[in-house]
Amino acid sequence: MLHRRGRLLPIGILVILDAVLISVSFALSWWIRYELQLGREVAEENYVGFDAYLLIHLSLVGILLFVFTVQGLYDSRSRTSWMDAVGVILSSTTIGVAIMIVVVFGLRPYAYSRLIFLYAWLLVVVLLSLMRLAEMQTRAVLRKRGIGLERVLVVGAGSQGMLIMQNIVAHPELGYNVVGFADEERDEDLGRFKALGRLDDVPRIVRTTDVDLVIIALPSTSHQRVVEIMMQCERHNVSFRIVPDFYELSLSKVDINEINGIPLIGLREVSIRGWNVFLKRLLDVACSAAILVALSPLLLLIGIAIKLDSPGPTLYTQTRVGRGGRHFVFYKFRSMRVGADKEKVELSSLNEASGPLFKIKRDPRLTRVGKVLRRLSLDEFPQFYNVLIGDMSLVGPRPPLPDEVAKYDEWHHKRLEISPGLTGLWQVSGRSNLLFDEMVLLDIWYIENWSLGLDLKIMLRTIPAVLLARGAY
Repeated sequence: MLHRRGRLLPIGILVILDAVLISVSFALSWWIRYELQLGREVAEENYVGFDAYLLIHLSLVGILLFVFTVQGLYDSRSRTSWMDAVGVILSSTTIGVAIMIVVVFGLRPYAYSRLIFLYAWLLVVVLLSLMRLAEMQTRAVLRKRGIGLERVLVVGAGSQGMLIMQNIVAHPELGYNVVGFADEERDEDLGRFKALGRLDDVPRIVRTTDVDLVIIALPSTSHQRVVEIMMQCERHNVSFRIVPDFYELSLSKVDINEINGIPLIGLREVSIRGWNVFLKRLLDVACSAAILVALSPLLLLIGIAIKLDSPGPTLYTQTRVGRGGRHFVFYKFRSMRVGADKEKVELSSLNEASGPLFKIKRDPRLTRVGKVLRRLSLDEFPQFYNVLIGDMSLVGPRPPLPDEVAKYDEWHHKRLEISPGLTGLWQVSGRSNLLFDEMVLLDIWYIENWSLGLDLKIMLRTIPAVLLARGAY
């Protein structure tokens, strides 16, 4: 079980583990130097038993733990990445070992081996870094399963608040669980994010919902309200963080230069522009063409199975909305009986999706073959043709229906700024199990943070999502 503030282990246990690993590192260093004699051979008269190093050994443990504490390695409020933790371990170990070298060889310059401190430095860094990696990986797995999440209240559902919530949806491994938001303007839920009240209700919400962290995402014009909420959080002993009113200027989007020492801050262009459009399109064409050729026998077999199972065409075509609101013909293998679209109104009471979407887990319109195709996502293979001709991309937002777009809120339209995708971030983050607003938040996060590496990562994550049929219906 994760402890509050998102740690897998209490700080006291981490300190004890670090002390044990430092001790193990030093003992191994002595064994490597004097028993394995790695480096130069140790003459018999220069052999020093481990007992003689005991005081040095214990002193090193104490010094390193002290430096780790000063450097913030045990700060319960920090939410550092593994690389950040490794950086602290590396710098702190270097400082601690340097102190020991100066003290030991200042007092007794010829009594001890210098190599033993080099080996100890290396082993401490490696062992403590691996331990932190194991802890963080375990913590991420537990967080994705909903264990040990930090309960968060977002104050403000404007641009900054939306940015915070879409990043929380995109990164469940961060360990945040948004219990809801408070806002003066919006009084309707945002997906599973509940509208809990107005700004004046923050003290009540904090008291009644057991909030661990308040994220204040209000515009700079609300400075006085920000100060009031900060004071309320301190009064209730709840941590808070403030999102600056330059939400567009996240570090990944800021372009900084200077004129004679005066910093000039601007915005970088959206990621999917210029050469990036060409690279993304090149990947789309190469992959879709290769897949269509490689899978052509399977596609033929699927077509025959559909024909033998039920009357009607092999392919199902539909009008979808693409980049910039442009309509295009969308292709799928037919998985339902002919005329299924006309039954949609009659089945509206069975709809299990949120927002403008229409989804039924056990859709009575599915054919026998169609159930298998849907479960394994084989019905979507013809969309590789849509990718090949440029209507779609391999990765992007789900292509919506025109009547769905007609029901969009204003902020939903941002997902139409790029070509829709065969797969996307929301598909690998829960697929049909996500609420519509959460799907849109993930789509917007993808648009604003696109990279070729992100596309490849999503495509790789799509494979287990399809094989395990998570949320597929």
